Amino acid sequence: MLEKMSDFFENRLEGYDEHMMTEIESADEFYPFTAAQLPDGEEGCVLDLGWGTGLELESYYLRCPSAKVTGIDLSTGMLDALRKKFSEKDITLVVGSYFDVPFGEEMFDAAVSVESLHHFTKEEKLPLYAKLCGALKEDGYFVLTDYFAASDEEEREYRQDLIALKKEQGITDDEFYHYDTPLTVKHETEALLEAGFSSVEVLKNWGATFTLKAIK
Repeated sequence: MLEKMSDFFENRLEGYDEHMMTEIESADEFYPFTAAQLPDGEEGCVLDLGWGTGLELESYYLRCPSAKVTGIDLSTGMLDALRKKFSEKDITLVVGSYFDVPFGEEMFDAAVSVESLHHFTKEEKLPLYAKLCGALKEDGYFVLTDYFAASDEEEREYRQDLIALKKEQGITDDEFYHYDTPLTVKHETEALLEAGFSSVEVLKNWGATFTLKAIK
């Protein structure tokens, strides 16, 4: 049965970190790699979209212990766990959907998201990415690590499967349900560029998981 996005993560809080680090291929590599792309220095401000328990921050705080990070997540349980994990850090926790929460204008030096944005269509991402681009300072950038569909056909199949499941289960609302519908790297790049980013670069990949860097 499909679960609403917030319910899915609340129901899996226990053992979440262990699952992500042991069951997701190359997670022990792509989390530190992503953290290494974030700003050096003590004054940098970072926005984290869907940061869960903050796995991407563990390596970042080793390098920049005084970094200022604002994170948004739907799950209060995840954020409570993150607060305990980084109780002495300069973090701002925001409970809500990053589609709805205002980011402000030219507030952040960088933004990051890891394994969170593979549930949405290109059309759904466009306004989010436009808002994100506006929230970055001049020369700011967005680091996205996520897994992607290998082809247009695979991308369509994921989306069609979700539509069929919602119909089968009588789901008619417009809320987000947890089901993986990754875009191709090409379509993700197109969404970022159409939203206002000036360039997008593939930094590295581990199988179907890629790290992209989009510069304002």
